[in-house]
Amino acid sequence: MRILAYSRKSCADPARNSAILARHSLHRPGAGSDTERRGATEGIAAMRVLILGGGVVGVTSAYYLAKAGHEVTVLDRQPGAGLETSFANAGQVSPGYSAPWAAPGIPVKAMKWLMMRHRPLVLWPSLEPKLYGWLAKMLANCTEDAYRRNKGRMVRLAEYSRDVLRDLRTETGITYDHREKGTLQLFRTQKQLDHVGDDTGVLDEYGVPYEVLDPAGCIAAEPALARVGGSFVGGLRLPGDETGDAHLFTQRLAAICESMGVTIRYGATITSLRQEGGRIVGVGLAGTGSAGGEVLTADRYVAAMGSYTPMMLKPLGIELPVYPVKGYSLTLPVTNAEAAPVSTVMDETFKVAITRLGDRIRVGGTAELAGFSQALRGPRRATLERSVLDLFPQGGDVSQAKFWTGLRPMTPDGTPIVGATAYDNLYTNTGHGTLGWTMACGSGRLLADLIGGRAPEIDHQDLAESRYAKAA
Repeated sequence: MRILAYSRKSCADPARNSAILARHSLHRPGAGSDTERRGATEGIAAMRVLILGGGVVGVTSAYYLAKAGHEVTVLDRQPGAGLETSFANAGQVSPGYSAPWAAPGIPVKAMKWLMMRHRPLVLWPSLEPKLYGWLAKMLANCTEDAYRRNKGRMVRLAEYSRDVLRDLRTETGITYDHREKGTLQLFRTQKQLDHVGDDTGVLDEYGVPYEVLDPAGCIAAEPALARVGGSFVGGLRLPGDETGDAHLFTQRLAAICESMGVTIRYGATITSLRQEGGRIVGVGLAGTGSAGGEVLTADRYVAAMGSYTPMMLKPLGIELPVYPVKGYSLTLPVTNAEAAPVSTVMDETFKVAITRLGDRIRVGGTAELAGFSQALRGPRRATLERSVLDLFPQGGDVSQAKFWTGLRPMTPDGTPIVGATAYDNLYTNTGHGTLGWTMACGSGRLLADLIGGRAPEIDHQDLAESRYAKAA
Protein backbone atom coordinates (compact mmCIF):
# COMPACT_ATOMS: atom_id res chain seq x y z
CA MET A 1 0.00 0.00 0.00
CA ARG A 2 1.13 3.52 -0.65
CA ILE A 3 -0.78 5.09 2.22
CA LEU A 4 0.05 3.52 5.56
CA ALA A 5 -2.21 5.85 7.57
CA TYR A 6 -4.56 8.66 6.75
CA SER A 7 -6.29 11.40 8.69
CA ARG A 8 -9.10 13.61 7.49
CA LYS A 9 -9.45 17.16 8.76
CA SER A 10 -11.78 16.46 11.63
CA CYS A 11 -11.92 16.61 15.40
CA ALA A 12 -13.21 14.04 17.83
CA ASP A 13 -15.38 16.62 19.59
CA PRO A 14 -18.32 17.50 17.26
CA ALA A 15 -19.04 20.78 19.05
CA ARG A 16 -15.45 21.86 18.75
CA ASN A 17 -15.34 20.79 15.12
CA SER A 18 -18.42 22.89 14.34
CA ALA A 19 -16.81 25.89 16.02
CA ILE A 20 -13.64 25.48 13.98
CA LEU A 21 -15.57 25.16 10.73
CA ALA A 22 -17.69 28.18 11.58
CA ARG A 23 -14.65 30.25 12.40
CA HIS A 24 -12.80 29.29 9.25
CA SER A 25 -15.86 29.92 7.10
CA LEU A 26 -15.30 33.60 7.84
CA HIS A 27 -12.24 33.45 5.62
CA ARG A 28 -13.64 31.78 2.60
CA PRO A 29 -14.26 33.84 -0.55
CA GLY A 30 -17.95 34.48 -1.01
CA ALA A 31 -18.74 34.23 2.72
CA GLY A 32 -20.09 37.76 2.79
CA SER A 33 -18.65 41.23 2.39
CA ASP A 34 -15.46 42.36 4.10
CA THR A 35 -17.53 44.22 6.69
CA GLU A 36 -19.58 41.11 7.38
CA ARG A 37 -16.49 38.95 7.77
CA ARG A 38 -14.63 41.35 10.04
CA GLY A 39 -17.53 42.79 11.99
CA ALA A 40 -18.89 46.32 11.93
CA THR A 41 -16.28 49.04 12.43
CA GLU A 42 -18.58 51.74 13.80
CA GLY A 43 -17.19 53.30 16.94
CA ILE A 44 -13.60 52.18 16.25
CA ALA A 45 -11.51 55.25 15.53
CA ALA A 46 -8.75 55.10 12.96
CA MET A 47 -5.33 55.31 14.57
CA ARG A 48 -1.81 56.18 13.53
CA VAL A 49 0.30 53.02 13.76
CA LEU A 50 4.08 52.77 13.48
CA ILE A 51 5.44 49.34 12.52
CA LEU A 52 9.08 48.74 13.28
CA GLY A 53 10.37 46.27 10.71
CA GLY A 54 9.71 45.71 7.01
CA GLY A 55 10.06 41.94 6.72
CA VAL A 56 7.21 39.60 5.87
CA VAL A 57 5.74 39.92 9.38
CA GLY A 58 5.90 43.72 9.44
CA VAL A 59 4.48 44.14 5.93
CA THR A 60 1.57 41.74 6.49
CA SER A 61 0.80 43.63 9.71
CA ALA A 62 0.76 46.86 7.70
CA TYR A 63 -1.61 45.37 5.12
CA TYR A 64 -4.24 44.29 7.63
CA LEU A 65 -3.99 47.48 9.66
CA ALA A 66 -4.38 49.61 6.51
CA LYS A 67 -7.28 47.46 5.38
CA ALA A 68 -8.96 48.15 8.71
CA GLY A 69 -8.68 51.88 8.04
CA HIS A 70 -5.67 52.87 10.13
CA GLU A 71 -2.92 55.29 9.07
CA VAL A 72 0.18 53.11 8.88
CA THR A 73 3.89 53.84 8.61
CA VAL A 74 6.53 51.09 8.29
CA LEU A 75 10.16 51.71 9.21
CA ASP A 76 13.03 49.53 7.99
CA ARG A 77 16.77 50.07 7.87
CA GLN A 78 17.18 48.23 4.57
CA PRO A 79 16.67 49.81 1.11
CA GLY A 80 13.68 47.56 0.40
CA ALA A 81 11.17 45.19 1.96
CA GLY A 82 12.01 41.65 3.02
CA LEU A 83 15.78 41.91 2.69
CA GLU A 84 16.81 40.20 5.92
CA THR A 85 15.33 36.96 7.34
CA SER A 86 12.53 36.98 4.73
CA PHE A 87 14.95 37.17 1.81
CA ALA A 88 15.85 33.55 1.02
CA ASN A 89 14.17 31.27 3.55
CA ALA A 90 13.13 27.70 2.82
CA GLY A 91 9.95 28.79 1.03
CA GLN A 92 7.48 26.73 3.05
CA VAL A 93 4.03 27.76 4.20
CA SER A 94 3.73 24.73 6.40
CA PRO A 95 1.09 24.72 9.13
CA GLY A 96 1.14 20.94 9.23
CA TYR A 97 4.88 20.96 9.90
CA SER A 98 4.61 23.58 12.65
CA ALA A 99 6.28 22.17 15.73
CA PRO A 100 8.59 23.45 18.46
CA TRP A 101 12.20 22.40 18.40
CA ALA A 102 11.89 21.75 22.14
CA ALA A 103 10.53 18.22 22.31
CA PRO A 104 11.00 15.02 24.34
CA GLY A 105 14.26 13.37 23.35
CA ILE A 106 15.75 16.49 21.78
CA PRO A 107 18.57 16.88 24.34
CA VAL A 108 19.90 13.42 23.45
CA LYS A 109 19.36 13.97 19.72
CA ALA A 110 21.10 17.34 19.92
CA MET A 111 24.24 15.73 21.35
CA LYS A 112 24.24 13.27 18.43
CA TRP A 113 23.62 16.04 15.87
CA LEU A 114 26.59 18.01 17.18
CA MET A 115 28.81 15.03 16.40
CA MET A 116 27.61 14.53 12.82
CA ARG A 117 29.74 15.57 9.87
CA HIS A 118 26.71 17.14 8.19
CA ARG A 119 25.17 18.27 11.42
CA PRO A 120 21.83 20.07 11.47
CA LEU A 121 22.73 21.80 14.76
CA VAL A 122 25.86 23.89 15.33
CA LEU A 123 26.77 25.49 18.65
CA TRP A 124 29.71 27.89 18.69
CA PRO A 125 31.56 28.32 22.00
CA SER A 126 30.32 31.50 23.65
CA LEU A 127 30.41 33.36 26.96
CA GLU A 128 27.11 35.05 26.16
CA PRO A 129 24.77 34.64 29.19
CA LYS A 130 21.66 35.18 27.07
CA LEU A 131 22.44 32.11 24.97
CA TYR A 132 22.69 29.79 27.95
CA GLY A 133 19.60 31.28 29.57
CA TRP A 134 17.69 30.68 26.34
CA LEU A 135 18.98 27.12 26.08
CA ALA A 136 17.94 26.43 29.68
CA LYS A 137 14.41 27.64 28.94
CA MET A 138 14.30 25.52 25.80
CA LEU A 139 15.37 22.42 27.73
CA ALA A 140 12.61 23.11 30.25
CA ASN A 141 10.13 22.83 27.35
CA CYS A 142 11.40 19.38 26.29
CA THR A 143 8.58 17.54 28.07
CA GLU A 144 5.52 15.78 26.66
CA ASP A 145 3.09 18.28 28.19
CA ALA A 146 5.05 21.33 27.06
CA TYR A 147 5.52 19.92 23.56
CA ARG A 148 1.80 19.28 23.07
CA ARG A 149 0.89 22.69 24.48
CA ASN A 150 3.42 24.54 22.34
CA LYS A 151 2.69 22.59 19.16
CA GLY A 152 -1.01 23.19 19.67
CA ARG A 153 -0.44 26.95 19.87
CA MET A 154 1.71 26.89 16.75
CA VAL A 155 -0.64 24.75 14.67
CA ARG A 156 -3.59 26.92 15.67
CA LEU A 157 -1.92 30.11 14.47
CA ALA A 158 -0.34 28.49 11.40
CA GLU A 159 -3.58 26.91 10.14
CA TYR A 160 -5.38 30.23 10.60
CA SER A 161 -2.55 32.04 8.82
CA ARG A 162 -2.69 29.73 5.79
CA ASP A 163 -6.44 30.38 5.45
CA VAL A 164 -5.91 34.14 5.76
CA LEU A 165 -3.14 34.00 3.15
CA ARG A 166 -5.51 32.29 0.73
CA ASP A 167 -8.02 35.09 1.22
CA LEU A 168 -5.31 37.68 0.65
CA ARG A 169 -4.47 36.04 -2.68
CA THR A 170 -8.12 36.23 -3.69
CA GLU A 171 -8.42 39.86 -2.57
CA THR A 172 -5.25 41.15 -4.22
CA GLY A 173 -4.34 38.71 -6.99
CA ILE A 174 -0.78 38.65 -5.65
CA THR A 175 1.60 36.05 -7.12
CA TYR A 176 4.91 34.85 -5.67
CA ASP A 177 5.79 31.52 -7.30
CA HIS A 178 3.35 29.80 -4.97
CA ARG A 179 2.14 26.21 -5.16
CA GLU A 180 -0.46 24.31 -3.16
CA LYS A 181 0.96 20.80 -3.36
CA GLY A 182 1.79 19.93 0.25
CA THR A 183 4.92 18.98 2.16
CA LEU A 184 6.57 15.55 2.27
CA GLN A 185 8.66 14.78 5.36
CA LEU A 186 11.03 12.07 4.12
CA PHE A 187 12.42 9.39 6.43
CA ARG A 188 15.68 7.68 5.50
CA THR A 189 15.58 5.20 8.42
CA GLN A 190 12.97 2.88 9.91
CA LYS A 191 13.57 4.45 13.33
CA GLN A 192 12.46 7.84 12.00
CA LEU A 193 9.34 6.31 10.49
CA ASP A 194 8.55 4.44 13.70
CA HIS A 195 8.39 7.76 15.57
CA VAL A 196 5.92 9.40 13.19
CA GLY A 197 3.22 9.00 15.83
CA ASP A 198 4.99 11.60 17.97
CA ASP A 199 3.47 14.27 15.73
CA THR A 200 0.32 12.73 14.26
CA GLY A 201 -1.48 12.74 17.61
CA VAL A 202 -1.40 16.52 17.74
CA LEU A 203 -2.31 16.73 14.05
CA ASP A 204 -5.38 14.59 14.78
CA GLU A 205 -6.32 16.84 17.70
CA TYR A 206 -6.24 19.96 15.56
CA GLY A 207 -7.79 18.40 12.47
CA VAL A 208 -4.72 18.70 10.25
CA PRO A 209 -4.87 16.25 7.32
CA TYR A 210 -1.91 13.95 6.76
CA GLU A 211 -0.84 10.70 5.10
CA VAL A 212 1.83 8.29 6.30
CA LEU A 213 3.36 6.86 3.12
CA ASP A 214 5.55 3.94 2.14
CA PRO A 215 8.28 4.51 -0.52
CA ALA A 216 5.82 4.05 -3.41
CA GLY A 217 3.52 6.63 -1.87
CA CYS A 218 6.42 9.07 -1.50
CA ILE A 219 7.27 8.63 -5.19
CA ALA A 220 3.63 9.18 -6.15
CA ALA A 221 3.78 12.54 -4.32
CA GLU A 222 7.25 13.46 -5.60
CA PRO A 223 7.93 11.53 -8.84
CA ALA A 224 11.58 12.60 -9.08
CA LEU A 225 12.35 10.50 -6.01
CA ALA A 226 11.98 7.40 -8.22
CA ARG A 227 15.48 8.22 -9.49
CA VAL A 228 16.95 7.64 -6.02
CA GLY A 229 14.79 4.73 -4.86
CA GLY A 230 16.13 2.86 -1.85
CA SER A 231 17.44 5.93 -0.04
CA PHE A 232 14.27 6.34 2.05
CA VAL A 233 11.78 4.09 3.83
CA GLY A 234 8.68 6.29 3.95
CA GLY A 235 7.29 9.70 4.71
CA LEU A 236 4.66 11.89 6.29
CA ARG A 237 2.76 13.97 3.75
CA LEU A 238 0.90 17.13 4.75
CA PRO A 239 -1.35 17.94 1.77
CA GLY A 240 -2.60 21.26 3.18
CA ASP A 241 0.83 22.89 3.15
CA GLU A 242 1.93 25.39 0.50
CA THR A 243 5.13 26.88 -0.89
CA GLY A 244 6.16 30.28 -2.16
CA ASP A 245 8.87 32.93 -2.33
CA ALA A 246 8.59 34.98 0.87
CA HIS A 247 10.80 37.77 -0.45
CA LEU A 248 8.81 38.16 -3.66
CA PHE A 249 5.58 38.10 -1.64
CA THR A 250 6.85 40.74 0.80
CA GLN A 251 8.02 43.10 -1.92
CA ARG A 252 4.79 42.83 -3.89
CA LEU A 253 2.62 43.18 -0.79
CA ALA A 254 4.65 46.24 0.24
CA ALA A 255 3.77 47.82 -3.11
CA ILE A 256 0.10 46.97 -2.55
CA CYS A 257 0.32 48.54 0.91
CA GLU A 258 1.72 51.75 -0.56
CA SER A 259 -1.16 51.84 -3.05
CA MET A 260 -3.48 51.66 -0.02
CA GLY A 261 -1.84 54.70 1.55
CA VAL A 262 0.77 53.04 3.76
CA THR A 263 3.99 55.02 4.14
CA ILE A 264 7.12 52.85 4.02
CA ARG A 265 10.38 54.51 5.00
CA TYR A 266 13.42 52.52 3.96
CA GLY A 267 16.91 53.33 5.21
CA ALA A 268 15.41 54.32 8.57
CA THR A 269 17.58 53.07 11.44
CA ILE A 270 15.65 52.95 14.72
CA THR A 271 17.70 53.94 17.78
CA SER A 272 15.18 53.93 20.62
CA LEU A 273 11.62 53.72 21.84
CA ARG A 274 10.72 56.59 24.16
CA GLN A 275 8.25 56.12 26.99
CA GLU A 276 6.44 58.21 29.55
CA GLY A 277 3.93 57.07 32.12
CA GLY A 278 3.57 53.53 30.86
CA ARG A 279 3.08 54.55 27.23
CA ILE A 280 5.35 54.80 24.22
CA VAL A 281 5.59 58.43 23.12
CA GLY A 282 7.94 58.21 20.18
CA VAL A 283 10.47 56.33 18.07
CA GLY A 284 13.94 57.80 17.68
CA LEU A 285 15.71 57.49 14.34
CA ALA A 286 19.41 57.77 13.65
CA GLY A 287 20.51 61.11 12.29
CA THR A 288 23.53 63.31 11.73
CA GLY A 289 24.48 66.67 13.17
CA SER A 290 24.19 68.15 16.65
CA ALA A 291 20.39 68.01 16.60
CA GLY A 292 20.43 64.21 16.42
CA GLY A 293 17.84 62.11 14.67
CA GLU A 294 14.14 62.46 14.00
CA VAL A 295 11.45 61.35 16.46
CA LEU A 296 8.23 59.87 15.06
CA THR A 297 5.02 59.57 17.05
CA ALA A 298 1.88 57.46 16.70
CA ASP A 299 -1.09 56.14 18.66
CA ARG A 300 0.09 52.52 18.53
CA TYR A 301 3.48 50.90 17.95
CA VAL A 302 4.30 47.41 16.66
CA ALA A 303 7.73 45.84 17.26
CA ALA A 304 8.34 43.42 14.36
CA MET A 305 12.12 43.52 14.04
CA GLY A 306 12.77 39.78 14.21
CA SER A 307 15.86 38.85 16.21
CA TYR A 308 16.58 42.52 16.92
CA THR A 309 13.30 43.14 18.75
CA PRO A 310 14.57 42.15 22.24
CA MET A 311 17.44 44.66 22.23
CA MET A 312 15.00 47.42 21.27
CA LEU A 313 12.56 46.55 24.05
CA LYS A 314 15.05 45.73 26.82
CA PRO A 315 15.53 49.42 27.85
CA LEU A 316 11.77 49.48 28.47
CA GLY A 317 12.06 46.63 30.96
CA ILE A 318 10.61 44.06 28.53
CA GLU A 319 12.75 40.91 28.39
CA LEU A 320 11.77 38.84 25.35
CA PRO A 321 13.34 35.35 25.24
CA VAL A 322 14.10 35.56 21.52
CA TYR A 323 17.48 34.38 20.25
CA PRO A 324 18.87 34.58 16.69
CA VAL A 325 19.18 31.05 15.31
CA LYS A 326 21.15 31.22 12.10
CA GLY A 327 19.89 29.39 9.05
CA TYR A 328 21.37 28.89 5.60
CA SER A 329 19.99 28.38 2.11
CA LEU A 330 21.02 27.62 -1.45
CA THR A 331 19.01 28.81 -4.45
CA LEU A 332 19.82 26.96 -7.65
CA PRO A 333 18.33 27.00 -11.14
CA VAL A 334 16.23 24.03 -12.25
CA THR A 335 18.00 22.14 -15.03
CA ASN A 336 15.54 19.25 -15.43
CA ALA A 337 11.96 19.89 -14.31
CA GLU A 338 11.14 16.18 -14.21
CA ALA A 339 14.07 15.54 -11.84
CA ALA A 340 13.22 18.45 -9.53
CA PRO A 341 10.83 18.49 -6.57
CA VAL A 342 7.15 19.26 -7.15
CA SER A 343 6.72 21.03 -3.82
CA THR A 344 8.69 20.73 -0.55
CA VAL A 345 10.58 17.68 0.64
CA MET A 346 11.84 17.76 4.23
CA ASP A 347 14.95 15.60 4.62
CA GLU A 348 14.47 14.42 8.20
CA THR A 349 18.04 13.18 8.58
CA PHE A 350 19.72 16.49 7.82
CA LYS A 351 16.75 18.73 8.78
CA VAL A 352 16.88 20.31 5.32
CA ALA A 353 13.93 21.55 3.27
CA ILE A 354 14.11 21.29 -0.52
CA THR A 355 11.46 23.46 -2.20
CA ARG A 356 10.44 24.19 -5.78
CA LEU A 357 10.02 27.93 -6.43
CA GLY A 358 9.14 28.41 -10.10
CA ASP A 359 12.29 27.73 -12.11
CA ARG A 360 14.45 27.57 -8.97
CA ILE A 361 15.08 25.10 -6.15
CA ARG A 362 15.51 26.50 -2.64
CA VAL A 363 17.44 24.34 -0.16
CA GLY A 364 17.24 25.57 3.42
CA GLY A 365 18.34 24.29 6.78
CA THR A 366 20.79 24.20 9.70
CA ALA A 367 20.36 25.71 13.14
CA GLU A 368 23.54 27.54 14.11
CA LEU A 369 23.81 29.27 17.48
CA ALA A 370 26.42 31.94 16.81
CA GLY A 371 24.91 35.18 18.09
CA PHE A 372 24.37 37.79 15.39
CA SER A 373 27.14 36.51 13.11
CA GLN A 374 26.12 36.36 9.46
CA ALA A 375 29.32 34.78 8.14
CA LEU A 376 28.76 32.26 5.35
CA ARG A 377 30.44 29.01 6.40
CA GLY A 378 31.53 26.36 3.92
CA PRO A 379 30.56 23.29 6.01
CA ARG A 380 26.95 24.51 6.19
CA ARG A 381 26.85 24.79 2.41
CA ALA A 382 28.21 21.25 2.15
CA THR A 383 25.30 19.92 4.21
CA LEU A 384 22.73 21.61 1.96
CA GLU A 385 24.48 20.34 -1.14
CA ARG A 386 24.65 16.81 0.27
CA SER A 387 20.91 16.70 0.87
CA VAL A 388 19.78 18.05 -2.49
CA LEU A 389 22.30 15.94 -4.43
CA ASP A 390 21.20 12.82 -2.55
CA LEU A 391 17.50 13.30 -3.33
CA PHE A 392 17.37 15.38 -6.54
CA PRO A 393 20.82 14.92 -8.14
CA GLN A 394 19.69 15.90 -11.63
CA GLY A 395 17.12 18.55 -10.69
CA GLY A 396 19.28 21.65 -10.48
CA ASP A 397 22.78 23.02 -10.99
CA VAL A 398 24.48 23.27 -7.59
CA SER A 399 27.52 24.96 -9.15
CA GLN A 400 25.32 28.00 -9.90
CA ALA A 401 23.69 28.11 -6.46
CA LYS A 402 23.46 31.35 -4.49
CA PHE A 403 24.48 30.85 -0.86
CA TRP A 404 22.70 32.90 1.83
CA THR A 405 22.28 33.10 5.59
CA GLY A 406 19.72 34.77 7.85
CA LEU A 407 18.83 35.04 11.54
CA ARG A 408 15.62 33.37 12.66
CA PRO A 409 14.06 34.91 15.80
CA MET A 410 13.44 31.84 17.98
CA THR A 411 11.61 31.56 21.28
CA PRO A 412 12.46 28.69 23.67
CA ASP A 413 8.93 27.29 23.39
CA GLY A 414 8.74 27.72 19.61
CA THR A 415 5.66 29.95 19.75
CA PRO A 416 5.85 33.52 18.43
CA ILE A 417 5.15 36.50 20.67
CA VAL A 418 2.14 38.29 19.21
CA GLY A 419 0.00 40.75 21.13
CA ALA A 420 -0.01 43.42 23.79
CA THR A 421 2.80 44.30 26.20
CA ALA A 422 2.94 46.01 29.59
CA TYR A 423 2.85 49.32 27.70
CA ASP A 424 -0.74 49.90 26.68
CA ASN A 425 0.09 51.16 23.17
CA LEU A 426 2.97 48.83 22.34
CA TYR A 427 2.49 45.45 20.63
CA THR A 428 4.90 42.73 19.53
CA ASN A 429 4.86 40.55 16.44
CA THR A 430 8.09 38.58 16.61
CA GLY A 431 9.69 35.28 17.61
CA HIS A 432 8.34 33.20 14.72
CA GLY A 433 11.60 31.29 14.26
CA THR A 434 11.58 29.18 11.09
CA LEU A 435 7.85 29.84 10.61
CA GLY A 436 7.67 33.58 9.98
CA TRP A 437 6.51 32.99 6.39
CA THR A 438 4.02 30.37 7.54
CA MET A 439 2.51 32.51 10.30
CA ALA A 440 2.91 36.03 8.88
CA CYS A 441 -0.60 36.63 7.54
CA GLY A 442 -2.34 35.15 10.57
CA SER A 443 -0.13 37.13 12.94
CA GLY A 444 -0.74 40.34 11.02
CA ARG A 445 -4.49 39.82 10.91
CA LEU A 446 -4.59 38.94 14.62
CA LEU A 447 -2.58 42.04 15.50
CA ALA A 448 -4.82 44.31 13.43
CA ASP A 449 -7.87 42.94 15.23
CA LEU A 450 -6.29 43.48 18.65
CA ILE A 451 -5.22 47.05 17.84
CA GLY A 452 -8.60 47.85 16.30
CA GLY A 453 -10.54 46.53 19.28
CA ARG A 454 -12.16 43.63 17.39
CA ALA A 455 -12.47 40.16 18.82
CA PRO A 456 -9.81 37.98 17.12
CA GLU A 457 -11.05 34.87 15.34
CA ILE A 458 -8.66 32.53 17.15
CA ASP A 459 -7.60 32.12 20.77
CA HIS A 460 -4.66 34.44 21.32
CA GLN A 461 -4.01 35.08 25.01
CA ASP A 462 -1.29 32.41 25.15
CA LEU A 463 0.59 34.02 22.26
CA ALA A 464 1.36 37.29 24.05
CA GLU A 465 4.50 38.25 25.95
CA SER A 466 2.63 37.87 29.24
CA ARG A 467 2.92 34.07 29.08
CA TYR A 468 6.56 34.36 30.10
CA ALA A 469 5.74 36.61 33.02
CA LYS A 470 3.27 34.01 34.27
CA ALA A 471 5.84 31.27 33.89
CA ALA A 472 8.28 33.27 36.02
